[in-house]
Amino acid sequence: MKKLFKCGVCGYLHEGVEAPDKCPKCGAPKEKFTELSEADAKKVYDSDRTNSIHMELVSLAEAIADLCEEGIEIDLDPPCVALFKNAKDEAWVIKQRSKAEIASHVGKGKW
Repeated sequence: MKKLFKCGVCGYLHEGVEAPDKCPKCGAPKEKFTELSEADAKKVYDSDRTNSIHMELVSLAEAIADLCEEGIEIDLDPPCVALFKNAKDEAWVIKQRSKAEIASHVGKGKW
């Protein structure tokens, strides 16, 4: 059964039956790895999924901003342009919230 092991030197997470002979990131020996509890491993896997969702939101927000910029450039009429400008601003907020949440997860060791 696969388990998660965390490098005590750099924080790298390894998935496997046992810890690697050396850390693929920093080269620390196997002895520097600790096995995560089931509860901690579940948090890592759950966070991995939510981080992926946040990254997708960032990408979608960027796509919305690009579309809005195109609509602004077309400049059909003032209400239309105003809508595009507001949507672009809202996309920026969504993007920043998701990026901040990813940073929070990483800061808590949930990546």
